[in-house]
Amino acid sequence: MTPHIHAELGDFATTVLMPGDPLRAKFIAETYLDEVREVSNVRNILAYTGSYQGTRVSVMASGMGMPSIGIYSWELFTEFGVENIIRVGSCGAYTEKLKLHDVLLATKVWSESSFAKTQNGETSPFNEPSAKLSQFLSNSAKRLNTPIHSGIVHSSDVFYRKDHMSFQRIHQEVGALAVEMEAFALFHNARTLNKNAACLLTVSDHLVTEEATTSTERETGFKRMIEIALASLQDCA
Repeated sequence: MTPHIHAELGDFATTVLMPGDPLRAKFIAETYLDEVREVSNVRNILAYTGSYQGTRVSVMASGMGMPSIGIYSWELFTEFGVENIIRVGSCGAYTEKLKLHDVLLATKVWSESSFAKTQNGETSPFNEPSAKLSQFLSNSAKRLNTPIHSGIVHSSDVFYRKDHMSFQRIHQEVGALAVEMEAFALFHNARTLNKNAACLLTVSDHLVTEEATTSTERETGFKRMIEIALASLQDCA
């Protein structure tokens, strides 16, 4: 038990799917998992453990932003025996190559955040996922015949920017295809602790076309991304 997760060692599986939204965590657990039970609900950050096609798995929300996922991923890795965290989140597209509901696998993240520097002095603006876990997700998508994109993602600390067109510069200079708010901290924690982390994203908003999904679509949609993550469990086990 920690101040943020009221569970015991063994309550979590070694692999955790981590959406940002607690209601998306609830949806995944109730829709896809067998013999599911709630293992923590502190601050309504819901966590569940069950099985998918015979493989034990947990689902837990991260909340929004790097400080939030930084806390939960660190505690899962250090206190609850978790080895793999797969972020299943939403993102905003920086390029018309991506469409609403497309699935994107992050091969690298770039951030202006001071998270890593503050945590242990690392100053690189780039962070990478576990190559092994990312490959499992890529293999899973192929088995399901589900097309996915892959590339650099921007992890931002700021949702509302004064210069709302700055995404064009970031796309051009860094090569980022989309923006989200958690992966940089997750990848940093995993690498620091010698654990595995990866990130699958579904395009929920488009900064070029200004299209957007609804809150309901973000809560209960994005099934292709979820099914890719769940199908990768056979490799993670």
